[in-house]
Amino acid sequence: MRRFVLLAAVASVALLAGCTAAPADEQTSVRVYAAASLQAAFDDLAEGFELAHPEIDVEPIVYDGSSTLATQIVEGAPADVFASANEATMADVEAAGVTAEQPQIFATNTLVIAVPAGNPGDVTGLADLADPATAVVQCAVEVPCGAATATLLESAGVTVTPVSEEQNVTAVLTKVAAGEADAGFVYRTDAAAEDAVEAIVPPEAADVVNRYPIAPLSGASDASAAALFVAYVLSEAGRDVLDEHGFGAP
Repeated sequence: MRRFVLLAAVASVALLAGCTAAPADEQTSVRVYAAASLQAAFDDLAEGFELAHPEIDVEPIVYDGSSTLATQIVEGAPADVFASANEATMADVEAAGVTAEQPQIFATNTLVIAVPAGNPGDVTGLADLADPATAVVQCAVEVPCGAATATLLESAGVTVTPVSEEQNVTAVLTKVAAGEADAGFVYRTDAAAEDAVEAIVPPEAADVVNRYPIAPLSGASDASAAALFVAYVLSEAGRDVLDEHGFGAP
């Protein structure tokens, strides 16, 4: 399936490559900062992008919590493209005047309760997480997964006292997968990609949707390469990759 997606990527962005990319003998690169929850999908997107644009190298993508990345970008980190896990964090980057174009939504995601394989804590829903005997990990409220968790719990009328708060969703998933917690709040895409956890989908989660924006940045070393990467993510080929990884449509 991945091979099919990558081959489709080449065909669907060929026109972009012909009209806007640098000449073949002028190798350039693009530096992408992306939310931790995008890692598997963006690794595949980078591979497909390089096949479609052999004159552009995607430097190792920097993954972390969106708020951490936003702070680094505003403080001058050498990023060309930013993909955030929510609109509020991207708005902070916009307000700082470092986006080159209007951000565009390219994907959506929702939360699930991740539990270790076999569900040793017998967690069945949000109400179980209010029990102090249930060890829960979640993202800190200042990062998108934490803000979404707070909204979800508030809407359900459930109060949870986590044993730890993490700076990105990958850290939450890692602790649950290792059996260091009975449950944790992660995105459905993260739970689906990790064999060591099971996902419990609370009905209330359907109303708490994270929308992922992407934008080229004004400090890009190669504005054309940055724009091409954003266009690729927004293209049909990009959508195919995101679909494969379980992300919802904008």
